[in-house]
Amino acid sequence: MLNNDRQPIIALASAAGVGGIGVIRISGSNVQIDALCGLLFPGQVFQPRYAHLLSVRDGEGNVIDRAIVLRFVGPHSYTGEGVLEIQAHGGSAVLQLIMDRVLEVGKPLELRHANPGEFTFRSFMHGRIDLAQAEAVSDLISASTGSAARAAARSLQGVFSQRAQGICHQILELRAYIEATLDFPEEEIDFVRDGHVNEKIKSIGVQIDELTCSAMRGKVLRDGLKVILVGSPNVGKSSIMNALAGEDVAIVTDIAGTTRDRISYTLNLDGLTVNLVDTAGLRETTDTVERIGIERTLESVRDADVILHLTSLNQDDATADEQALEMVRQNIREGVTYLRVINKIDLSKGDLQKQPEALYVSAKTGEGIEQIVHKLKQTAGFGEGAQGEFLARTRHLDCLARAREHIAVVESVGVGLGMGLEIAAEELRLAARALSDIGGETVDEDILGLIFSKFCIGK
Repeated sequence: MLNNDRQPIIALASAAGVGGIGVIRISGSNVQIDALCGLLFPGQVFQPRYAHLLSVRDGEGNVIDRAIVLRFVGPHSYTGEGVLEIQAHGGSAVLQLIMDRVLEVGKPLELRHANPGEFTFRSFMHGRIDLAQAEAVSDLISASTGSAARAAARSLQGVFSQRAQGICHQILELRAYIEATLDFPEEEIDFVRDGHVNEKIKSIGVQIDELTCSAMRGKVLRDGLKVILVGSPNVGKSSIMNALAGEDVAIVTDIAGTTRDRISYTLNLDGLTVNLVDTAGLRETTDTVERIGIERTLESVRDADVILHLTSLNQDDATADEQALEMVRQNIREGVTYLRVINKIDLSKGDLQKQPEALYVSAKTGEGIEQIVHKLKQTAGFGEGAQGEFLARTRHLDCLARAREHIAVVESVGVGLGMGLEIAAEELRLAARALSDIGGETVDEDILGLIFSKFCIGK
């Protein structure tokens, strides 16, 4: 994934271009870094974490630049390995000359250019930070607002990880009691017998729900809320999009299948950033272009935070609606909010027999649109106390959703002596595993590679 992590690596750790200073970072074993220091700066004795003003020379002994050089001894470094940092003047030519010189003397040590995120990957692999903290490093660098930067800093400090680990510890403790009862049935364990287990399981479920709300706020702060409009053709998806946007961003006609591809629009709902996506109508079709649009719709569904499934009051074909719903069900992620929206209530000629949980709106008159806005804010946790406690990602929400699903199974079965103990023990194991995935304790290498490949080089 990231080549041989036993090789020393080098990269420019500061931004490309001209600046006051430029930072070159090298990481490897303490033995490798000591050898490199001896080749670059013969006779120099390095005091760890001490700034040394030294001349960096080329192969003929000519001075390239006078630089601040720092030596960090592993494990007390960013990567957990030996680290050497050279802080030179920030011109691109002088930095390239220094990089070339370091690579030249480091060739016998197999020194190579670092891949994106490889320094942080090594920090993760050496236990300096967990995966959620590693992701926060990237988020802190790319934060576009002060709120996002502060939330990313809290994630980097471990706020999110600690809350997830705290819940995981409770689950493991509870599982230990249950498995003790399975292993020693002759022993009466009051904790199981008097119903405390079920109370504890309920408490854990509530804590996961609360953490999910916080994570959703952090995810929205990082990415905005991704809302996908889906449904069969001609139910008014584009009209709803225009009503939410407050302007004509999508073409509206009476012809079914007008929208052939995704249309995206970012809007601000009283401070809440919403990435709204109008999609092609879902139905079976032999039209090549329409089929491509439908496939793109399903791709959007797989990446959504909220699904607005639209039907219309004058829709006669129930089969088409069920067909669209089934396509959505097959592609929706765990934990995604699903809202059913019934459009065109302006066509009603009497009292509506409203379905519970459905939202009734008219894109034409604007009636009920505020209900959608309220639901979106509610889903994002907007206005519910502190916002942006930490940053989170879709991956984190998936982990929390899986954990909550396993806890829900235990809640539904109930636990008592001789009843549901095996099921409870297994579901608790799976719930703990899902929460452990947040910190990367059980994440496989392919996912790690995907995460770190999105980092900038030098970090």
